[in-house]
Amino acid sequence: MLYRTAGQFKTSYAADHALFPVKQDAWLLAFILVMAFVVFPMTASEFAFKALLVPVLIYALAALGLNILTGYAGQLSLGTGAFMGVGAYACYKLITIFPELNILVAIALSGFFSAAVGVAFGLPSLRIKGFYLAIATLAAQFFLVWLFEKWAWLYNYNSSGAIQVPTIEMFGVPVAGPNARSIVQYYFVLCVVCLITWFAINITRGRIGRVWKAVRDMDIAAELVGINLMKAKLSAFAVSSYIVGIAGALFVFLWRGAAEPILFDIPLSFRVLFIAIIGGLGSILGNYLGAILIVALPVIIGTLPAAFGIPISSSTAEHLNTMIIGGLIIMFLIVEPHGLARFWAIIREKLIMWPFPH
Repeated sequence: MLYRTAGQFKTSYAADHALFPVKQDAWLLAFILVMAFVVFPMTASEFAFKALLVPVLIYALAALGLNILTGYAGQLSLGTGAFMGVGAYACYKLITIFPELNILVAIALSGFFSAAVGVAFGLPSLRIKGFYLAIATLAAQFFLVWLFEKWAWLYNYNSSGAIQVPTIEMFGVPVAGPNARSIVQYYFVLCVVCLITWFAINITRGRIGRVWKAVRDMDIAAELVGINLMKAKLSAFAVSSYIVGIAGALFVFLWRGAAEPILFDIPLSFRVLFIAIIGGLGSILGNYLGAILIVALPVIIGTLPAAFGIPISSSTAEHLNTMIIGGLIIMFLIVEPHGLARFWAIIREKLIMWPFPH
């Protein structure tokens, strides 16, 4: 009876629409936050920070941005990687032009550049939708990556064509760059991701979120009841691209340390899309579940066979990873289109009713 709900009464509309209608959900979230802020930093190794914890948070944030656009507003996009690149390059230029600028402010501002580009490429959504909109965002993907390669001003005319993250301090502590400690970067990313997740939860549960869902379910009916489709769709592109842009800045400054234009090519967009699909479209929790699976799977494939004495090459591990991810996507699209988030919802419902059969 882990989810016993006896005695939890709703006496107001506010209580009925509370974020945690069941107290056990709040306790579970508190447990997860304690694990994230206390237990993991005390027990994780350098490899765990670099290969698991930090990338899970960043990929989950990028998938959250895509999910707002696709899962909540129903607008398809295949240009997530390019919008992440806009955020990364914008943050790099802000840091190099204004060296004294706080890194947190630079990352927050970089999201606005990504939002502006996202709105510009989201204008076709006013006339087209579905597959044709996906092709339009795919064109944005190719164009932006080409721009990252050809516009030398973006990478300060470096001969390598790459952007290098300098050592950036915050309150005297290196946060980004070669001198930054992994645990500091982890805490920085964790705080940013928690803040944006809180923002996303509130906006999707409010009036704007209901407008997006109405447009997603049937845009013609939404327009007939007075919803401004142009405002609704472009606001979804703006919020989504802003979050994706911040994820791109964190991706380079707090994890990779350097980046070339090819890093933001189409494979990155598909990787984020796979996370959103496997986790569950239209779900905040699904982004984290999908990111954990996608990021941890290559590590498991690379280490588990060796633990049992089975030799496996890196190329074989990469092929297995691709095959398993492809199989998982097909399985979820057929068996459970709502992804891992729906599996957790089913388990939660069973726990609430347990031990009764109905």
